[in-house]
Amino acid sequence: MRRETLNIVRERLEQFDSVALLGPRQVGKTTLAREIAAEKGDAARYLDLESPSDRRQLDDPEAYFSAYADRLIILDEIQRVPEIFQVLRGQIDARRRMGGKGGKFLILGSASMELLRQSSESLAGRISFVELAPFNLREVLAEQSNNEGARTATSSTQKSERAVTELLWLKGGFPQSYLRDEASSSLQWRLDFIQTYLERDVPQFGFQIGSDQLGLFWRMLANDQGELFNAQRYARSMGVSGHTVARYLDILEKLLLVRQLHPWSLNTGKRLVKSTRPFVRDSGLLHALLNLKSMDDLRGHTISGKSWEGFVIEALAGAANGRARPYFYRTAAGAEADLVLEFAPGRCWAIEIKLSSAPTVDRGFHYAADDLAAERRILVYKGDESFPMRGGVEAMSLHCAMSEITAAVI
Repeated sequence: MRRETLNIVRERLEQFDSVALLGPRQVGKTTLAREIAAEKGDAARYLDLESPSDRRQLDDPEAYFSAYADRLIILDEIQRVPEIFQVLRGQIDARRRMGGKGGKFLILGSASMELLRQSSESLAGRISFVELAPFNLREVLAEQSNNEGARTATSSTQKSERAVTELLWLKGGFPQSYLRDEASSSLQWRLDFIQTYLERDVPQFGFQIGSDQLGLFWRMLANDQGELFNAQRYARSMGVSGHTVARYLDILEKLLLVRQLHPWSLNTGKRLVKSTRPFVRDSGLLHALLNLKSMDDLRGHTISGKSWEGFVIEALAGAANGRARPYFYRTAAGAEADLVLEFAPGRCWAIEIKLSSAPTVDRGFHYAADDLAAERRILVYKGDESFPMRGGVEAMSLHCAMSEITAAVI
């Protein structure tokens, strides 16, 4: 599977002294980094910091980096050796003074940089951040197109865009989940992934929290996918404090497993909703947390609409490549937009998301778009065609909407 992020990382390595590639475990960071290392050949050094033998090579990190000052050094799972950040600052500055002959650093981490606190001061102004998300719809459609181009396409091998979209929505985009043909095998992989994260990875980041308690909270979030977050309601259900619940949410967000969609907060003279809306970021993990095995299970579950909404939000936010900020908009009077993408101050798009293949647009969406002075009003629905609707709304497929957003940020 060709990852769109690969070219972004290549470009950033040309432009910046160091690049941090962030994403949850098993999303494909190591595969992408090894591909870059293979392209560089002897001009790159790859170290897996989860490997004891590789960590031993960094017993004296300053000496090691100096010995390979002209090479690209790839440090995988940097959170295992956070003290390296203090050394990196001086090494990056030294390589800057080499007149273009110094190498670069590619740092891989399984959490947000807010969690890797050591980087915030020591590498400020010296690093560019790139997030690698699970497979997106464009990547899987491109892969299918490449495969069909290499053979004679038949009705048994071709899948419509809608079928591919449904499969990705059900399984999620983690490579080991999506690429498994058997639905039961895919689900089992996701269940094992969740258990491993709770029992092994969370403690590795230094969080002193019971896996059962965090797992319960994660499942409760899944059942409330996309709803306004009320910490006190969770606290009462779990028998803990509101502060503890907020900490659980913060942990899952910093591990890049949950997205908190924040409300649009600019002064519009309206009474705005102030709570965030948490979404389990990968739809496959969401469905595993709810034990949804098949499309029939998903279609019949009350979560299906919010699941589709979260799936679309992740795809559209990813299509912006970090160059548009995602929000939602909701007022006490009923104006509402599922997603607001802010490309620059005063420039935003209002986006409505519908699971139906024959969607309609509520009056509240038009009120929201008017309040926001939105440049475009887009309806993303579960269909293949693009067509205009009343009130200047543009209905389009998810794939088409992703392309429109990427074109807007180039």
